[in-house]
Amino acid sequence: MKILLLANQPERTTRLRMFRGTLQSQGHEVIVPSFGTRNWISIARQAKRMTLDHKPDVVHIFNVPDVIYHGFAGLRGRGYKRLIYDYRSPWGVEFAQTFLAPGKAFAERFERELAEAADVITTVNEPLEKKVKEYAPQKKVHIVPNYPQRSFCQKVDEIDGGEYAVQPGKGPIIFIGRVCTQEGIGKLLELARAIPEREFWIVGGGPFARYYLWRKPANVRNLGWQPHEKVAALLGKASLCLIPREENALTPYSTDKSVWKLNEYLALGKIVVASGVTMIEKRKNLVIVPSRDLERAVRDNLLREPEPMDREDYRFWDLNDRVIKEVYESL
Repeated sequence: MKILLLANQPERTTRLRMFRGTLQSQGHEVIVPSFGTRNWISIARQAKRMTLDHKPDVVHIFNVPDVIYHGFAGLRGRGYKRLIYDYRSPWGVEFAQTFLAPGKAFAERFERELAEAADVITTVNEPLEKKVKEYAPQKKVHIVPNYPQRSFCQKVDEIDGGEYAVQPGKGPIIFIGRVCTQEGIGKLLELARAIPEREFWIVGGGPFARYYLWRKPANVRNLGWQPHEKVAALLGKASLCLIPREENALTPYSTDKSVWKLNEYLALGKIVVASGVTMIEKRKNLVIVPSRDLERAVRDNLLREPEPMDREDYRFWDLNDRVIKEVYESL
């Protein structure tokens, strides 16, 4: 099959890149366009033009913002044969956090349009499956969790000593991701002040990172964004990995199957303390608590050893190979 994968920022959409690798390994011709802009109107126009130019057998849309794909149903036959809608995030719920009920109604209109137009729907977890079925109850929905590649654990840079040296039994508490309110930077700094005897390492950044971190405590180190192969080595130094999100309307949809970094932490056998995340499957070394209990949970888990991992405890992307094959064979 000739397959066109579409996302707002395809080069930065991890889930799209993972699908691309699997589909190519299964013998498909995969096209991933680059738009060179963040302007929604321009992306929408380019996406439609590329669909008409390439005439793929399948267009696989990775949602958010869904408005970009308004009118895509009208290209069926002229531009593509089959449509897959990947409902990776509830854009309506997300939009409502800023624009309240009118924003939710606006965004969910386009979610519904795509769900109804799709031949098949893919998503990340059970809460999102239930949500998207509100728009298209008769459609088949396939769950494809966000698990890391095995190579994430196999290709590890060596960073012993130097600026990354740690004392025995005093490994840092590590946070990886965007430095912003939504990812819990305020809660992280609060924890750092409450636990001054431990170092907190931040691996990440964002447009307002300097603003959030300009008065950070002395025990917080900002390492900035790092190459993916180096991230595993940094995590190897950690005593504990942290996801300090505050609870909000997105929490029911953010689960252990959907949070990339949570699954990367667990794949390396690390203890993970998280808030603002919903547990779907009980996992070794994963501790999920309300954000108000983060300090207690961090202190309780800092000194304990991770549970040994058995083969069946690991979750990697290749577990999705069979499901992805079924999705495309169903077309």
